[in-house]
Amino acid sequence: MRQGSLFTHSCVLRGRGRLLSIKPSSNTLFKQLGGLATLEQVHQRFYDKVYAHPWLGQFFAGHDQQAIELRQTQFMAEKFGSETPYPGQPLELAHRRMFISETLLQLRQQLLRESLESEQIPEPLIARWLKIDHAFWRQLSNGSIESFQEIDLKYEQPMVIPHPRHAGNYSAPIENIP
Repeated sequence: MRQGSLFTHSCVLRGRGRLLSIKPSSNTLFKQLGGLATLEQVHQRFYDKVYAHPWLGQFFAGHDQQAIELRQTQFMAEKFGSETPYPGQPLELAHRRMFISETLLQLRQQLLRESLESEQIPEPLIARWLKIDHAFWRQLSNGSIESFQEIDLKYEQPMVIPHPRHAGNYSAPIENIP
């Protein structure tokens, strides 16, 4: 486990030097999960899996894992009911140069579920977390490679990483890919 809170170390002061605090409503998913500490633990475990994964990990090559964990924690904290707004880019903008298929999102959700279960999150809260997470799939998924190729990325390099099964590395169904 890393020392200290990613959120408090990296994002206490924002905008015009104002100090922001987290004061969630009493019955939010954020509060029921145990606040930032739980989100940080889940995201650390989740991104350990993602970065180690032979397919998903390629999307994060060259990106600092702690920075990715921080952004995901901030994003989900806001969606779960924290009063602190997410300071990052909109999802479409942050992910526009990546070809993200439904298969990739399913694999991502499988690793997220495993991470939530490993942190002993109760099943009803896991279901709520995954439902909220799934609500963003439409903003992330490109549908088909053809529709992705129609996106005008100007000077950005598109990122298309074939599924290992299609590259001949795996013959197992997605559920069995580590």
